[in-house]
Amino acid sequence: MKKPVLVIMAAGMGSRYGGLKQIDPIDEDGHIIVDFSIYDALLAGFEEVIFIIKRENEADFKERIGERIAGRIKVTYVFQDLVLPEGFSVPEGRVKPFGTGHAILSCMDVVQGPFAVINADDFYGRHAFSAIYQYLLQHPDDEKYRYAMVGYELENTLTENGHVARGICETDNENHLLAITERTQIERRGTGAAYTEDDGATWHPLPLGCTVSMNLWGFTESIMLELKQRFVRFLEQELEKNPLKSEFYIPSVVGQLLEEKKAVVEVLKSTDRWYGVTYHEDKEAVVRAIAGMKEQGLYPQRLWN
Repeated sequence: MKKPVLVIMAAGMGSRYGGLKQIDPIDEDGHIIVDFSIYDALLAGFEEVIFIIKRENEADFKERIGERIAGRIKVTYVFQDLVLPEGFSVPEGRVKPFGTGHAILSCMDVVQGPFAVINADDFYGRHAFSAIYQYLLQHPDDEKYRYAMVGYELENTLTENGHVARGICETDNENHLLAITERTQIERRGTGAAYTEDDGATWHPLPLGCTVSMNLWGFTESIMLELKQRFVRFLEQELEKNPLKSEFYIPSVVGQLLEEKKAVVEVLKSTDRWYGVTYHEDKEAVVRAIAGMKEQGLYPQRLWN
């Protein structure tokens, strides 16, 4: 089996953050969040990273991260362009990428073995990379697709500054994923958490200890054909309903494969605290957390010296 590679989704627009949050420094040495993810991934055994970016951001990305790490890990770039399969056209006025599932499809020509997927603007913790790398090394597809997901406790993934999107997971006693439901507007509510599907008119409680997805997945390359086929179905069903904002989510595809009993997804649970910059106000908490981890000796002051 080929060694797993790390795929980093970095084509998000950062609209709620107010800028290109993926390359905003979070310490005085100019590191960005993904520097720490790549550092942890290297320690876990990854030897190649594939960045999914917007074509217009290529020069900035190479300057701020790619060129700095190229001496330590193989770096490849792919572009999440607004290009659709034959028979479909991009709706007038659409500038938003078509979501995480479409992002992974951008890698179809360069991924040739098992791979892990992360968001560029999320801090996952060191344990997550080790767990997903070891799983991918040891679990090729057999009569079913063998995938994995690192799951976090909801309370460890919330921001104080607004709402977040999370995949709410249902698991069995063996930590196999039974179902995943994407909730796009989850907030802290009093001492707990809740989600809304009608812009706040009604709220539904969520237990803080429930397991959620932070888009840290482990796949074999079999996912690519599934994504390709299901993206066409998505476009047929959703593009006309919501031409400017509809998105093709990884959790939705995984959920379909579970329902069809084509895949087994092992949930590798982490108790680490998530840090991210969904909103500009989140940055201060990330800066403090990274500084604290450096003081504890978890990271050197300068990662790539």
